Amino acid sequence: MKISAKILKKAKKIKLLASDVDGVLTGGEIIILNNGEEVKIWNVKDGLGFSDLLRQVFPRIKTAWITGRKSEQVKNRAENLKIDYLVQGSSDKISALNAILSETGYDASQTAYIGDDIVDIPVLKKVGFSICPKDASCDVKKYVDYVSAFDGGEGVAREAVEIILKAKNEWKKVLEKYK
Repeated sequence: MKISAKILKKAKKIKLLASDVDGVLTGGEIIILNNGEEVKIWNVKDGLGFSDLLRQVFPRIKTAWITGRKSEQVKNRAENLKIDYLVQGSSDKISALNAILSETGYDASQTAYIGDDIVDIPVLKKVGFSICPKDASCDVKKYVDYVSAFDGGEGVAREAVEIILKAKNEWKKVLEKYK
């Protein structure tokens, strides 16, 4: 993947990688069982990006998921991947992000956010590095620094992790670990 110097400059500053869930980490489909339980399909590449690449190779980057829905499955997945901050049931994502920034002491310019729909626009406009999936709303694409090569649920977060690690000159360490 060819990454512009402008994107690398933005990505190099990142200390917090935040993301929406539905439509970014999943394809946006939600299966609701008869008992009301929600089932989502997760991409293993995104999981590796969060758990292995960030946690083991470059653990100084904090992670956050901010989602408008509330689901036990999301809670379990976040715990499994050791996501630092999980905010569910939030229709006001900017307030959720501000609370996380207040707790971490980070500035919005040190934050990357991945969002796919209009509810994400306030956060995308505020952060230092904004990303959306290839199949995001056209209105969202107007406000992002980077449109992923991937649709939601197909590796968008993994691509963002790779960009950030490459910008920080950490990607070679990742590759060495697997050689």
